Amino acid sequence: MLRLSSWPRLILMVSLSLAGLPARAQTEAPPAPAANVIPEVAADTYAGQAPLLDTILVTGQRPGPGLWKVSKGDHVLWVFGTYGPLPKNMEWRSQQVESILAQSQEYLQPPGAHAEVGWLKQAAMLPFAIGFKKSPDGARLKDLVPEPVYARWLVLKAKYLGDDDGVERERPIFAAATLYDKAIKQAGLYEGELSRSLGKLIKQSGIKQTSTQVQLEVDDPVTMLREFKKTPLEDATCFSNTLARLEEDIDAMRVRANAWARGDLAAIEKLSYADRRGACNAAVLNSAVMQSRAGMRSIEARMQERWLAAAEKSLAANTSTFATLSLNDLLDPKGYMAALQARGYVVEKPE
Repeated sequence: MLRLSSWPRLILMVSLSLAGLPARAQTEAPPAPAANVIPEVAADTYAGQAPLLDTILVTGQRPGPGLWKVSKGDHVLWVFGTYGPLPKNMEWRSQQVESILAQSQEYLQPPGAHAEVGWLKQAAMLPFAIGFKKSPDGARLKDLVPEPVYARWLVLKAKYLGDDDGVERERPIFAAATLYDKAIKQAGLYEGELSRSLGKLIKQSGIKQTSTQVQLEVDDPVTMLREFKKTPLEDATCFSNTLARLEEDIDAMRVRANAWARGDLAAIEKLSYADRRGACNAAVLNSAVMQSRAGMRSIEARMQERWLAAAEKSLAANTSTFATLSLNDLLDPKGYMAALQARGYVVEKPE
């Protein structure tokens, strides 16, 4: 399943995994949590002060935030807000989630997009998959981004990637993804473990699972991949915003991760940051390759509408339904909870 919040996977979906090739794997699962809990740094100590260069990450077993409650009459949809990256040595466990799963009749999977292509077309795409991350016409990063931005890149590259010349030939959006992954690992943060833990818990519950994915129509995956390799992307903003996140926000990421682990949503909402996700999504979604195909347009709007339709159906049918959405989607004033509220449902945010 594709989550648009994981924009590198979106690019791989439109260029490779549409043909059934594997998308970029999630970061390896972190090792088992330490037995002792390291004292936390209060999230509000970051606001209005200089960066906390040695911010300590929480470890041990943590519940994350409480659940959003969406209701109509006596029918309830409970929504858990997922987040990443999270501390490497943190183990997630929420008794509230376990209790809600035990009493619910259905689990709504998060929004996503999916496309299937036959085996013959998959095989036909393989030769064209080579080098898809590289910039068209052999361009290097210094040729594609403004000189001041490239100077900032060199500082961060030396810090997190060392003497990796190959990344200089990648499109800015891919180079940014490589840099970001290395940086958050060095910061003691990891992606993916929460999704694995949630998935295991949901499977063990035996609850009915409902996909909310949008089926994308791709009739010409080989042509699409060939075009993608030749088409420039407007990804300079994605690149620059990623650098800004790593220059200014590593410690805020730690604070935000700690706040999520404690369920402190107020602390998370206080911390602003460069919109890396939106800029990188836009670079792909607004590209000529995507816009020239009717089946690939308006993906984000279609994903939201598909999830909302499933949510309304489950609320009508079940006394209790469980769902997961990214915390960004839940806190977005124009997001999923706001849309349900506008449709007449009562939405209660966790305290």
